[in-house]
Amino acid sequence: MRKVLIANRGEIARRIIRTCKSEGVATVAVYSDADRDLPFVREADEAVHIGPPPVPHSYLNVEAIIGAAKSTGADAIHPGYGLLSENEAFARRVQDEGIVFIGPSPEVIGQMGDKLTARKIMQQAGVPVVPGCEDPVETVDEAAQVAATIGYPVMLKASAGGGGIGMQICRDEESLRQAYQSLRGRAKAYFGNDAMYVEKYVERPHHIEVQIAGDQHGNVLHLLERECSIQRR
Repeated sequence: MRKVLIANRGEIARRIIRTCKSEGVATVAVYSDADRDLPFVREADEAVHIGPPPVPHSYLNVEAIIGAAKSTGADAIHPGYGLLSENEAFARRVQDEGIVFIGPSPEVIGQMGDKLTARKIMQQAGVPVVPGCEDPVETVDEAAQVAATIGYPVMLKASAGGGGIGMQICRDEESLRQAYQSLRGRAKAYFGNDAMYVEKYVERPHHIEVQIAGDQHGNVLHLLERECSIQRR
């Protein structure tokens, strides 16, 4: 790879820019009107304006990002995390345009980027999951029925969500009914998918993650474990 377009913003983009520079790889930043004066825009070798401040019109604007990559001659796109990083259609579109997508294959994203699908795959593999529904809840009444079955408190979650967006703790039916429509709206705006589901909320969890990275050549390594019970948000 000679030039990488970074389909993200802020600190995420800055980290990718630093790594690319250390490897002698040129970088392209994309930015909205609100971010034009941020450090990541100045630090990249090139920068392309992709739209107004609302995320759906800029950092989720697939056509604008693909257009920026092609106009600058970028041969790879790094999505960072959040935004389009777990969007199967975006990853497939990048590949179809002959550009390298730095991340999982579209097939893997399709399996694991959607929480309901990921739950089913894990259950088939014999991995225990938090009690919850197996299919999207189409109405608030259906969500309330599932919550009553598994018991409050519950977490109402966007199936396509990530980064804490599109989820809310509901400790009773009233709070669930108040949250349902607004969360569906956020999920649709941020991820283009308003499918919602309900799962049991675990009080005072101990959340440990093991990050595993692999490449197309069969090399796999783990990056040790990390304590995620405490995070910025």
